[in-house]
Amino acid sequence: MATSFTSRKACSDQRHRMSFAQFLSILLARKRLFFAVMLGVLIPAVVLSFVLPKKYTAVASIVVDVKPDPLSAIAYQSLMTPGVIATQIDILQSDRVGRRVVRALKLTESPEARQQFQDEKNGAGDIEGWLVDRLQKDLDVKPGRESSVINVSFKHADPRQAAGLANAFVQAYLETAVELRTDPAKQYSRFFDVRAKEARETLEKAQNKLSAFQNEHGLIMTDERLDVENQRLNELTSQLVMTQSLSAEANSRQAQANAGSGDKLQEISSHPVVAALRADLSRSEARLQEISSRLGDKNPQVVELQANIAELRQRLDAEVKRLTAGVGVSSNISRAREAQLRADVEAQRNKVLQLKQARDEGAVIMRDIENAQRNYDNIVQRQSVTSIESQATSSNAALLTSASPPLDPSFPKIPLNIVLGLFVGGLLAVGVVTAAELRDRRVRESADIEELLGLPLLGVLPGPATSKRSVALEGAHRQRLLGNPAPSKAA
Repeated sequence: MATSFTSRKACSDQRHRMSFAQFLSILLARKRLFFAVMLGVLIPAVVLSFVLPKKYTAVASIVVDVKPDPLSAIAYQSLMTPGVIATQIDILQSDRVGRRVVRALKLTESPEARQQFQDEKNGAGDIEGWLVDRLQKDLDVKPGRESSVINVSFKHADPRQAAGLANAFVQAYLETAVELRTDPAKQYSRFFDVRAKEARETLEKAQNKLSAFQNEHGLIMTDERLDVENQRLNELTSQLVMTQSLSAEANSRQAQANAGSGDKLQEISSHPVVAALRADLSRSEARLQEISSRLGDKNPQVVELQANIAELRQRLDAEVKRLTAGVGVSSNISRAREAQLRADVEAQRNKVLQLKQARDEGAVIMRDIENAQRNYDNIVQRQSVTSIESQATSSNAALLTSASPPLDPSFPKIPLNIVLGLFVGGLLAVGVVTAAELRDRRVRESADIEELLGLPLLGVLPGPATSKRSVALEGAHRQRLLGNPAPSKAA
């Protein structure tokens, strides 16, 4: 049936009512339009898939391995962060790595590259930067999923060139990573070389200053000499105390002797000569008393005895004076000894104080030497570490797999393009068919009449039979409609 309805209300209702069977009947009725649209999309997709130049993608992989530093044995836990992988990807895509690839492959010497640069830029600018920009357009760097692996892929019309450029980018990245690690170490190494030289000169100056100080003061920076001088000071002090005691005693005896009581001093009274003279004097006085009482004072024996007693007294006085003079000499000697010891103690005390002061000054120089030595050792240690780091030949990144020439092109993908062409073309064809049907709504089945009029269908008039199949279909429809009339909605 090809009857057209012009009623706007009926058309509006029909636009909002469409069953799956009606949809299939619409597609069947407009199959030419459907296939025309779908083929209009599919054929260009297939043609382009065969016409477009093929490109091959070679993939190499890098692993960013986090291990303890063999120099300091410290694990860099901070490397296990997404930011590190992102940083490595940025380094791979950097201009520095690209220029290293261009220089390694000597692309600037290619006549074809120079001609293309001349055609595009008219020779203006940097051909190396231009080549880097072109290479980076075909470079694709992606991180592995939840891993520290980075995949480096490169597209090129030649599979060998694609593999070579992918491996060149990986190698340039590894060399750049080593440079990024060793360049700061080399700068630090040069810095510590200068600092080590300055620290060594400071240490030598401090040592020379200590040597000159020791030679000037005749001092060795140990505690032994100071201990000896302290011991000597203690001994002199003890001798002074003893001498002061003896001097005080001698002064007392001298004062007693000067007062006329020298004969009462113990050392004088106990002297053998004085004791003998006193014994003789006592015996003579006793005899004189005996004889004078018996013979009288005028007796020659008495006179002679008196003369002997007078002589004994003179001798005793003379001996006492002599011994008393000896007490004065001993006192003078004690005072002189005391004065000498005082001077010696004072000199020794000054010497000890000078030694102590010199040792304190030397201790300051020694501390300067120790600080200079410690500073020099630390700088030399850091210099050694940075020197080793500056000679490192590896970084925390390593090659996992090298790129090999791919066998199949990655672009265009003909099966995928055909499937996508069929899918997109089918969707577009369905849309076009649906839009065409909505603009010109027609009755495709008997159900359309029942829904449109709300009346049961009593029969179907056969159209001109063009084939046995169409006649059979119309007979089947007629029997179905006559045998199963739809109930009236009005009833």
